[in-house]
Amino acid sequence: MGPAASDRVRTLLLRGDNLLKHGRSEDKAREAFEEARRVAAECDLDQRIRDLIERIERLRAARDGFADEDAREALGEATPGNGGGEPGKVVSEAFLELQAAATELDAVEVVVRDLERGLVDFPALRDGREVYLCWEQGEDEISHWHETDAGFSGRQDL
Repeated sequence: MGPAASDRVRTLLLRGDNLLKHGRSEDKAREAFEEARRVAAECDLDQRIRDLIERIERLRAARDGFADEDAREALGEATPGNGGGEPGKVVSEAFLELQAAATELDAVEVVVRDLERGLVDFPALRDGREVYLCWEQGEDEISHWHETDAGFSGRQDL
């Protein structure tokens, strides 16, 4: 969290605390605390987006290595007993990287919809029902959602 956001969170928390200490409006204090939570969550979200971009780039690089035509051709021509030598290593390493990056995304409940576009969904609850938060690489924040059966064409602003 950057200094400006950190100061904003601190100010909101102090405001809420002062409102409660001086017997003022609990509703206003609750609003200040909720705003502090929102600001802190946005900062955390910024880091999650940076992490997500890194993972998507790793997936793309692994996919590209896996699709290396020269390595695949050489591997196809290799004898069954030698494992394909260097071409086999290239394809194997790409597969392992692809698997690791996919596992990391799965662990944080990110569903990759389109790797080229960097389009991903995150399961979430909205008004008590499961929906997907939707983000596409290039967007500054997660600002859309859609029903679980709607897909990208059903995106709505948060």
